[in-house]
Amino acid sequence: MTSSHSLPVADAAAAAPSVDHKALRRVVVASVAGNALEWYDFFLYSTAAALVFGELFFPKGTNPLLGTLAAFAGFAVGFAARPIGGIVFGHLGDRYGRKRALVWTLSIMGAATFLIGLLPTYAQAGLWSPLLLLVLRVLQGVASGGEWGGGVLMISESAPAEKRGFYASWSQIGVGGGFVLSAAVFFVVQSLPHAQFMSWGWRVPFLLSILIFGVGIYIRSTLPESRDFSKAEAAGRTAHMPVLEAIRRHPKAILIAMGLRVAENGGSYIFLAFSLVYGKFIGIPGAVMLAGVMVSMTVELAMMLFWGYLSDRLGRKPVYMIGAVGLIVVAFPFFMLLDTKVPGLIWLALLLGNPVCHGAMIGTQPSLMGELFSTEVRYSGMALGHEIASVFAGGLSPLVATALLAKYHAAWPVALMLMAMGAITVIALLCSRETLPRTTR
Repeated sequence: MTSSHSLPVADAAAAAPSVDHKALRRVVVASVAGNALEWYDFFLYSTAAALVFGELFFPKGTNPLLGTLAAFAGFAVGFAARPIGGIVFGHLGDRYGRKRALVWTLSIMGAATFLIGLLPTYAQAGLWSPLLLLVLRVLQGVASGGEWGGGVLMISESAPAEKRGFYASWSQIGVGGGFVLSAAVFFVVQSLPHAQFMSWGWRVPFLLSILIFGVGIYIRSTLPESRDFSKAEAAGRTAHMPVLEAIRRHPKAILIAMGLRVAENGGSYIFLAFSLVYGKFIGIPGAVMLAGVMVSMTVELAMMLFWGYLSDRLGRKPVYMIGAVGLIVVAFPFFMLLDTKVPGLIWLALLLGNPVCHGAMIGTQPSLMGELFSTEVRYSGMALGHEIASVFAGGLSPLVATALLAKYHAAWPVALMLMAMGAITVIALLCSRETLPRTTR
């Protein structure tokens, strides 16, 4: 194993040889498809937690928000398991290749999601029902913890340095596409009569994951290994214990990655999951909220690429800062627009939150985080920063937001929470360096 300090990460990447663009396009298409299929599975839980799990899997109480709160507690448990997946699959990805790790993550995710669709409800099995749901959610969390870093690196490690921001942002298209796909399927099954939807219709999106699993495994098994990892492996530059090496060499980078994640991940699940709960609480039809989420996420798919492209021109930090500061500015107007109950204004709120604020951060994040770490520990370093922060940001944000709504019956405490998350990420950006390779500036 050679030292990572011989060249700065960005400069070493910029010195890479010319890129086979035909092979790169194949990697991009296959990676986006594989990511979308995996994140479809993961995002199903957040939609179901907001709409059905509280009623079906947890004891009924006098306050309907309490069941939803319990369902989001299961949501948080899945996030708590993500660092475990990040450590395990980060190790596998840095030692044996990104491709091998990603086949395993999709296999675990597909099996767990399919089994959720077969679970008995609380009325049928009592406490076994939420217990089994939580076990399967933990498995989903482990798989997703190893997924993001590998999915990003398959593209970014094969892209030219001067266009890495744009190409790496394609990896997030898979994440956004997975959410749109899961929301769309739930939108369709929710059109069933309520009794049928609650008895069997909600299971359909989960059971469909068995087909997705087969397609995803085929796609991933045909992918070539990333260029940077192949070069490092050929040169004997693989770390024996990559997680420990990442902590030893890049402690500040891991902390910065965690800070970058807070506003992006926490804000995302307020806009995507908690907004459904809040809409239901104030009497907005579920179809209006789901349609708004789907529209905003569809627009965000294109905006992610724009923000990634812009980061190749302006730098990673300025573009990410747009999203973090935007989150602070939009926090109160977001809920004010929802409170109008006017569909057009509801959709405007979601468009401000997702394509603008979240899009600027998520579109820039893959290149920014990847450039913080050296190749031989990059999967592990990214996974540690990305997944540890996800426990406190994405995992807890809808749970805390729902608890605040249950206590105060108002959105202003949640808006303050959004502002606090944005401020944390702004501080992380101020403490970070610009990672855009010098040769492209």
